[in-house]
This record gives sequence, C-alpha cells and structure tokens, in this order.
Amino acid sequence: MREPMSALADAGFHAVAVDLRGHGDSDKPPRGYDAWTLASDLTNLVRALGHSSAVLVGQGDGGFMAWTAAYRRPRAVRGLVVVGSPHPLAIRRAALRDRAQRRALVPRLLADQVPRLPERRLRRDGAAAVEETLRARCSASWAGTAAFRESADLLRQAMLIPKVAHLSLESRRWMVRSQFRPDGRDFRRAVSGVLDQPVLAISGSEDRFILPETVRLSARWAHDFRAELVPGAGHYPAMESPEATSHVIVDFARGVSGL
Repeated sequence: MREPMSALADAGFHAVAVDLRGHGDSDKPPRGYDAWTLASDLTNLVRALGHSSAVLVGQGDGGFMAWTAAYRRPRAVRGLVVVGSPHPLAIRRAALRDRAQRRALVPRLLADQVPRLPERRLRRDGAAAVEETLRARCSASWAGTAAFRESADLLRQAMLIPKVAHLSLESRRWMVRSQFRPDGRDFRRAVSGVLDQPVLAISGSEDRFILPETVRLSARWAHDFRAELVPGAGHYPAMESPEATSHVIVDFARGVSGL
C-alpha cells in the first residue's frame, strides 16, 4: 500500500502505514490475535496520533480488521477502504455457498490450522512460499515485472523477522477456530448490523483468490457501499496498479472528509 499512502499524503492527509500486531516491525506479544483486539489496536492508534476518527484502509487481513473496527468503535472510523477484503459475514457466506470461492480460500486456511508445520513452510528456503503465494494471486502480467521482484523480496524479508511466521498465522487461526466457539458466535452477531460509515471496496478484475463477486456481497452490510474494479489487477491492486488504485482511494477520502 506504499503508493496509495504517498498519494494520500500528497493530497494533504495525515497518512499513516502500520503493521498489524505480530507483523513486520510492530510489537509481537504472545496473545491478542482475535479480531476485536486487533481492531482495537487500530482505533487506539487513531487516538494516540491525536485524531478522533480516521478513514481506515486495509488489504486482506487488514481489511478484515478495518471492518471489525467500524463495529467495535464506530465513532473512531469515518470511512472504510477495503482492498480484496469482503465483510466478515460475506466471506463466510461465500466460503460456504460458492464452490469457486471455497476452492480458492478454504484449503490454505485449513492447512494453516495445524501446529508448527505452516510456520516451517513459510520460513523454508528464505520464505520462498511468500513469493509463491504472491505469484499465484497476482495477475500474470505483473508477475514478470521489476515491481513484483521488489515486492516479493521485501515480503520475504518481513516473514523472516523472528516470530512473524507464527504470529501472522494466529489471526487466521482465530478466524477458523472461533467459528465453532461462543466467541465466534458473539463476533458474527456483533458484525451483523448495517454500517453507517461509507465503504469503498476495491477488487482486482483478475483476482482469483478473493473473487470480486464475493466482495460485492458486502453491500448488504453498509448503507453507503461502493465497489471499484481495477482492470488487469489480481489480489494486490495497490501494488499491481498503484496509480489507478491510489486515484480511487484519494477521491473517496476527499469525499468522506469533505475536502
């Protein structure tokens, strides 16, 4: 999301990029990887930076936490930009009912539930699995570019930071395991309402991992919902088509902020 963050800063916004708990250079405590805690990290950061509210921008798991934050502390979230990240109930519904979405999503999620082996897979051969995942989910045209190489190298280095391989899986393990526990039922009930905050949902037109159709299902959980398709991009439009993605994010942020 580097290019959109720069574009937002150039447009006059206070743009802040943050690694989620357990990722990158953020703190790595042993606990706190449920959606509520991770979402609270985001809204607490907004206030720690001296603001009462902010537009949250999140890709993938970051988008999941942005959705959650909008329910957790709605007054701290002025609007949402989610990239390849449906509403939590939309992705659950698609995984259960849509065969194509289930085939793309569920096998990897289930494989990551076993102890130790997924961490070893992520770290093996200099985190080669990270590059393999990036290549499998992006568009074929981007996979051969210098930008792909730069992004793959950066993400591989981030995965090799001590504890990241394990802790980056903990939130996904919570997402799956909580489905069968009371905390999961409570979470689904808590995020079942319709949000008042405007939502911009961005998908790559060639995303084969989180299908654009799944993202559009999120419209039922937001009064003001806009879906934007980035032509030629896969699961990572902010990296694959940074100019087009930055443009729609900045326009949305201006509209939400009245600038």
